[in-house]
Amino acid sequence: MDRTTLITNILEKRKPLAQRIQVVQGNLKTLSTALHQVEEYRNHLLKQVDDPNVIGRLEEISFSNIQLTIASELETLTKLKNRFSRDTLNIGVVGRARQGKSRLLQSLTRLSAAEIPDGDRQHCTGVRSTIHHNPNVDTYGEVWFHTERSFLDEVITLYYEKLRLGIKPITLEEFANKPLPQLPQDIPGYAAPGAMYEHLKRYHTHLDQYRHLFKETSPLIIQKHQIREYVSQDTLDGQRILFNYLAVKEVKITCTFPNVDIGKIALVDMPGLGDTGLGDEERLIQALGKDIDFVLFVRMPKSAGDYWADVDVKLYDTARSALADLPVNLWSFVVLNRTNAESNNGDNLKNCQDLLDTVEEKHIKVEKSLIANCGNDTEATKLLDQVLDYLTNNMIVLDQQYTSACQERLKEINKIVNAELNKAKTIFNQNVEDDSQETEELFSDLFGDNDSGWWKDVALGLQGLRTQLWYLRQTPNEELHSGVIAAIENCEQDKGILSSENALQEINDRIMISSAFRTYPDYQDELRVFISHRFLSLDENLKRTVELAKNQVVNVLKEKGRLSIISNTEGSEFFTEISELIPERFTKLKAGFKIIAGFQLSYRGLILPRIRQHLDGLTNISAMTGQSGGISEQQDKTLTVSKDTTAEDILTALEIDYDKAINTIKPAIEELLCEPNEAVHAMVEEFIDNIIRQKDIQKEWKNFLRGLRGKIWSDIFGKKERDREMRKEWLDSVNQVTLVNQLESFNLAQ
Repeated sequence: MDRTTLITNILEKRKPLAQRIQVVQGNLKTLSTALHQVEEYRNHLLKQVDDPNVIGRLEEISFSNIQLTIASELETLTKLKNRFSRDTLNIGVVGRARQGKSRLLQSLTRLSAAEIPDGDRQHCTGVRSTIHHNPNVDTYGEVWFHTERSFLDEVITLYYEKLRLGIKPITLEEFANKPLPQLPQDIPGYAAPGAMYEHLKRYHTHLDQYRHLFKETSPLIIQKHQIREYVSQDTLDGQRILFNYLAVKEVKITCTFPNVDIGKIALVDMPGLGDTGLGDEERLIQALGKDIDFVLFVRMPKSAGDYWADVDVKLYDTARSALADLPVNLWSFVVLNRTNAESNNGDNLKNCQDLLDTVEEKHIKVEKSLIANCGNDTEATKLLDQVLDYLTNNMIVLDQQYTSACQERLKEINKIVNAELNKAKTIFNQNVEDDSQETEELFSDLFGDNDSGWWKDVALGLQGLRTQLWYLRQTPNEELHSGVIAAIENCEQDKGILSSENALQEINDRIMISSAFRTYPDYQDELRVFISHRFLSLDENLKRTVELAKNQVVNVLKEKGRLSIISNTEGSEFFTEISELIPERFTKLKAGFKIIAGFQLSYRGLILPRIRQHLDGLTNISAMTGQSGGISEQQDKTLTVSKDTTAEDILTALEIDYDKAINTIKPAIEELLCEPNEAVHAMVEEFIDNIIRQKDIQKEWKNFLRGLRGKIWSDIFGKKERDREMRKEWLDSVNQVTLVNQLESFNLAQ
C-alpha cells in the first residue's frame, strides 16, 4: 500500500472518532447542567433546613471544582475533535528566529522566499502560514484577517495588560487617535518591557497602513506573488516596510509539493519565537493543541560554538505543554540544521554533532534527533520521508494514546462525581427509622370515614347545605326578584320615544319622510328592542345567584374540608383551580369539580323566550299560515294605519302597545322567580352526587389529599411533609445526576 493511501486511511479512521467525541461532549455538558441544578438546590436547602447536622453535610457538598475540571475537559475534547476532523496530517515547524525553519519549508515545497519569507537580518515571518499540497492547482494564498474587535481583544489588550498601560482602548478610533500611555517606571525588567513597548508602537504608528484590512472579507484569495506582503515583515531585499501582516490572523498557501507521494499533509510555519511581539507563545500552544499532529524542532548551531541554551529548553517546554497528554518522545523530531563553509554561518557540523550528543542531557525528549541541511532539497526530502514513514506507522497509535489520556480523565471525572453523589445521598440521614407507616395511619384517622374525620365533616356539611337549598327551591329567588323590579321600574321611568317631550313632532317628522304606513311599525320595532334591552341586566342577577350558591359550597369545603389552604379563591374560580390541582387519574373527582365550575344560568336561556312572546303586540308581522307560505292577519291590532293616520293616532297606539307589553311581561317573569333556586339546588345536588356518593369516590379523595396533607393538616404533618418533600426533591436531583453520570456516556471508544 502506497504512502498516500496509508495517510488517507489514517484520516478516514479519525472521522468516526470525531463524531463520538461530539456525542461525549454533549453528555458532558448535560452532566454539567445537572450538577449546576443540584448546586442551586443545595444553596436553596441551606436557607430552608434548620437541622445543624444536615446543614453541615450540605456545606461539605461542592461541585465547583468538578465544574472547572469539566470545563477544562470540554476544551480538550474540542481540540481533540478538531484534530480528528481535519482532512490533512499537519506537521508544524517550530523554532527560534534565524534557525532555518523557512529554508526547510522552501526546500520541502519548492516555494521561494517570495512565499515563505526568510532572511539573514531581522525576523521576517510575521504570521502563521499553513502550506497545503494540491497537485492540480497553481500556487495561491488565502488570508484571514482580524476584525477591529478581535484585533483589540487578542493583540492590543495583551500589551496593555502585560505592560500595565492602564485603561485599554475600547474602539479602534480610540487606539488610533490617542497617544500611547508612557511605559511605567516601576515595571519589572528593563530591556524586555522596552522592546515589547517598541513593538506596540509599531502597531500604533503604522495603523493607517493596515487598518483597512479589518474590513476585508475573510478569506481573501491572493496570487502567488502577493503572498509575501501578507506574511512578512520585510521585503525580499530586507527593507522593513511591510505592515499588512499586522492585520493578519493566518494564511493558507496551496501549492504542488515536489514529492507527490506524500498524501494529504500540510506544513505549518510558525513565526520564529524570541521576537518581542506578545502572544506568540500563546498562539504556538493554541496551534499545537488544535492544528498540529507532529512537530519538527529546528535548531541551527553556530559554527563558532554553541550549546543548548535556556531559551531552547523553554521553547521545548512551551510546545510540550500544548500536547501534555502524549508521551513526549512520540510526537516530535529535533532537526539540527547543518550549514556548510559557504554559508553565512559557516561549517557547523561539529557543533551539530555536539548538540546531538547532548540533547538528552537537557531533557529534550523526542522520538528522533538528526542532522540535516535544511536548505538542501535532497536532504530536506529525506527528512520529510522519515517523518512520513514514522507517521504512517505510528499515527494511529499516537491518536489512540491521545484519546486514552482523555478517556482516563473522563473516567476520573465520573469517579469524582460518583464519590460526591454518594455523600449527597446521605445528606438526610438514611438510618433514621422510616415513619411512613405511622404517618399513613395518622392520615387515615384524620381523613376518617362515614363515622368520623374529614370525610364525615365534609359529607355532613354538604348534606346540610343540600337540605337548606331543598327547602328554598320552591321560593322566589330574591336576587332575580330585585332585578325584575329594577328592570320594570326602568321601563316605566323611561319609555323611549314615548317619554320624549317632542314625541309628536318627531313622529310627525318621520311621517313626512317615510309616511304613516312605515312610521308606526318602525316605532313598534324600536320599542320592542328597547324593552328587550331593559331586561338584559337580569343576566347579571342570574350569574350572581349561581355564584352565591357556589360560594355556599365553597364555604363548606373550606370550613369543613380545610381546602382554603390550597385555594383562597371563590365561586367558579375555586372549583376551576381545585379541578386543575386534581391529577388526571382521579377522573370522577376531577369531573365533579369541572362540572360545577362550568355550571351557569343565563338571561337568554331562561328568561328571554318568555319575554319575547309578550312583545308580539309591538310587531306588525304575523305568523306564517303554512298555506302556500301566506301570512295570517295580526289579531287585535291597536291601530290600522291609513293615509289619514296622524302623529297623535300613532303616539296613542304606541302607548297602548307599550303598556300592554309591560303589563304582560311582569307576571310572566314572576312565574320564573322560583326557577333559579330550583336550578342551583339541582347544581349542588349533582355536585354532591359526583364527589360524595359515587362508587370509589372516597378512595379518590383520600389519594388526592394524601399529597396535600402537609398543607391541609400543617399543624400535624407540616414539618414532616416539608422535610420529606425537601428530601425527595434533593434525592431526585441527585439521582438525575446519577442517571447522567454513566461511564458509557463518556466512552470514546467505537
